Amino acid sequence: MKKLPFLLSLSLLAGSAMAQKSAKGWTNLFDGKTLNGWKKLSGTAEYKIENGAITGITSQGTPNTFLVTEKEYGDFILELEVLMEDTTSNSGIQFRSHLNPEGNNGKGRVYGYQFEIDPSARQWSGGIYDEARRDWLYPLDLNPAAKPAFKNGQFNKVRIECIGHNLRTFVNNVEAAYVVDTFDASGFIALQVHSIGKPEQAGKKIFWKNIRIKTTGLVSSPHLAGTYVVNTIPNNLSEAEKKSGYGLLFDGATSKGWKGAYKPAFPEKGWEVKDGAISVLASNGSESTNGGDIVTTKQYSAFDLSFQFKLTTGANSGVKYFVTLSENNPGSAIGLEYQVLDDKVHPDAKMGRDGNRTMSSLYDLITAKKSDRFVRPPGQWNYARVIVYPNNHVEHYLNGIKVLEYERGSQAYKDLVAISKYKKWPDFGQAKQGYILIQDHGNDVSFRSIKIRELN
Repeated sequence: MKKLPFLLSLSLLAGSAMAQKSAKGWTNLFDGKTLNGWKKLSGTAEYKIENGAITGITSQGTPNTFLVTEKEYGDFILELEVLMEDTTSNSGIQFRSHLNPEGNNGKGRVYGYQFEIDPSARQWSGGIYDEARRDWLYPLDLNPAAKPAFKNGQFNKVRIECIGHNLRTFVNNVEAAYVVDTFDASGFIALQVHSIGKPEQAGKKIFWKNIRIKTTGLVSSPHLAGTYVVNTIPNNLSEAEKKSGYGLLFDGATSKGWKGAYKPAFPEKGWEVKDGAISVLASNGSESTNGGDIVTTKQYSAFDLSFQFKLTTGANSGVKYFVTLSENNPGSAIGLEYQVLDDKVHPDAKMGRDGNRTMSSLYDLITAKKSDRFVRPPGQWNYARVIVYPNNHVEHYLNGIKVLEYERGSQAYKDLVAISKYKKWPDFGQAKQGYILIQDHGNDVSFRSIKIRELN
């Protein structure tokens, strides 16, 4: 058996002694000696007890393996400590999770919320993943300040709070992720040994200790104002979002707060508010020839803007910012554009330079760096985010991943404008403030959960 380093052995032994104690209101899920109350599902990786810690050992030829609580939990606060040997793989802690007995060719497949353990250079520990279902809910690109919280080579304190629809994670007392979601109200807790693809990854260990849970008298930890919240409830603001200063730009039921570009009121045709979405209706596939673009009734300078969009096959649209409506040009109004496009079908994806007209790109200026994994196809909702900081640093996100950043008004920015379709517009995109615009490009595209927080 591989020997543990002396200091690690002492740490594990200390954890064993601590596991025998239960503070008021807390219940130990691990007695420090046995796997009583747990069962193995889905894979064949080994779990055993070493020096007072549950130890998972990676193995080739098996899918993800989970050590699962025999009991299910609804609202709770879970605390434990974790150490992972391998920094080239990852692991996780399932919560409010379930088993599909038909998955993995009848071996069963675990699915549900997962606290990510990621010791790699990506540093996504504490992010929330939806195992075997929706993929990433909260990649830690959304909260970069929490990335350094997880420390390799030592035990890290994990805290997971599930209270109502609020799912929150903490790493070494640092707030990592905050998701508001309604998919699961209860389920089991599980420790994951991830499948591996390389022989040299076999035999690596993950240690869990001091596992305890509280299910009554729950009090949420303080929320750090400004830490981003992923809220999957359409057109909804959680209490945390409200306290951080977010507001809805679309109420889910009316066109309040919007008007036609170059028009005094909302367009009488070409747009529809239905089923909690505001949608451009299909016409001839051209810019602003039906209902025309719509813009906010208020102008913005520095802001954090989020929205969801759903494409139809081959569709094209966009969300523009710093739109001044001063150009009075035919077609779509001028502004910096977060491109909304079906890259696989629409020809615009192959135009421009180096893909700078593809989804999430700064249209005709900067290409969004994204993988197919983080692009949801037509018919599904994508999550977009644009942050314009007071210092003119700008970031675009797609489904939680930062895909580009730039400095508005910098020399590098001006050089890009000079070789773009916008070169004829003096000081393009450099206005102090402007409207936010949703583009009518003649295709059926829907938007919802449009929210904004002004930054000072």
